[in-house]
Amino acid sequence: MKIAILGAGSWAIALSALLQKRRHNVAMWEFNPAVAKKLAVERELPSKLPGILIPEPVAITDDIARAVEDADIVVAAVPAQTMRATMRHLAASVPQERLAAIKGFVVVAKGIETGTLELMSDVLLEELPAMTAGRIAVLSGPSHAEEVSRDILTAVVAASENHSLALMVQKAFSTETFRIYTNPDMRGVELSGSVKNVIAIAAGICDGLGLGDNTKGMLLTRGIAEMMRLGKKLGAHQSTFSGLAGIGDLITTCTSRHSRNRRMGELIASGLTLEGALEKMTMVAEGVETTRSVYALAKKHDIEMPITREVYKALFEGKNVRLAARELMIRESKPEWW
Repeated sequence: MKIAILGAGSWAIALSALLQKRRHNVAMWEFNPAVAKKLAVERELPSKLPGILIPEPVAITDDIARAVEDADIVVAAVPAQTMRATMRHLAASVPQERLAAIKGFVVVAKGIETGTLELMSDVLLEELPAMTAGRIAVLSGPSHAEEVSRDILTAVVAASENHSLALMVQKAFSTETFRIYTNPDMRGVELSGSVKNVIAIAAGICDGLGLGDNTKGMLLTRGIAEMMRLGKKLGAHQSTFSGLAGIGDLITTCTSRHSRNRRMGELIASGLTLEGALEKMTMVAEGVETTRSVYALAKKHDIEMPITREVYKALFEGKNVRLAARELMIRESKPEWW
């Protein structure tokens, strides 16, 4: 099977190595010609995934049409906020007949587009000609690239409205160390993967402030409640948030040393401004821009999401994080609800 990966970050590299083990024909597209050339020669990206080599059979190119030539599956692995530009570039560079021949598009980016407040599957539907929801799948779950690339046991979900496509992805991507479950709730899986990054920033703030295990347990539990509220309003299945894409990914992202979003929270808690924290990050923390989107969605739909609100104020309004934590605790007492 020919699989094209759009993007050449840590997750794209991890997936290229995984797919090569399955003996697929893999091509990787990097938009920057200089970076693509460097990756093709050195076969490594030490700044993002040190010690992991891109297998020699993986073709690396800055020509998107060449990357998707004869591809059966296209993996969208660019950051969420660049997804639309990438899809527009793809549509403008590849004949419609070639795009129509692609059996499935697999979204692995986790985020909600700022401004439009749309999920990545919505972006693909809008930007690619003749695209249908049945040709899109989302691959998500607790899956840090640093661990997947080193064959550490991992399980994720392949979500699609088209069960046949979900099964195709399950078969194509599964290995002895990378287990995939199918799920029909693509919207719930996308929302889970996006909102958990906002909660992970809050978890990093807690760690940066030196708060304890009680606090982290409270945060994760009430964080999943916020995810469920938003998901219910937007038509997702509540059970999805209790699965790998929901609470599984939330636990991992809020506790792992590999989590970019948790690290962002730690930097904010140290007293840095958002700009100062971003300067110290070597990789994209998707939760920053997603916080804007989730906060806007909560306001738009009148959904109570107090953790999201306080993270937004800490990031974009410079609110003192200790004051934010205190205000979460002294809100009006109420019954526990989801």
